[in-house]
Parts: sequence; C-alpha cells; structure tokens
Amino acid sequence: MVVLKSGAKASPAELIEFCKTLIAGYKCPRSVEISETALPLSGAGKVLKRELRKPFWESRERRVS
Repeated sequence: MVVLKSGAKASPAELIEFCKTLIAGYKCPRSVEISETALPLSGAGKVLKRELRKPFWESRERRVS
C-alpha cells in the first residue's frame, strides 16, 4: 500500500516499473494499492499491519489462508 503526498500522481504500474530500476525483479511488488488516507500507526509510530489486513479477512470465516 502506498500513500501519495498531496499533489503527487502515480499509477501502480509506474511504481512497479520504478522499483524494477532500483531492485531485482523478483523483489519487486506484484501489485500496488494507492490510498489517500494515512497508514494506521501505533503509539510507537509503527505501521499496524493487522489494521491493513482487516478488509481482506472480513469476508472470511477463518483467518487462515
């Protein structure tokens, strides 16, 4: 997930291509989500990954893939 700065524009394909210029192809993300809202942070300033995963698990009965 990517949060763009105000006024910045980028497409998921552009971001993936940019990554390929900096790192090996197998390390590049296969998909990119662009969000307008800030990432959820803990009190220590770390990204709360469980909050990012919530929409994926809402429609599932069990949290096992």
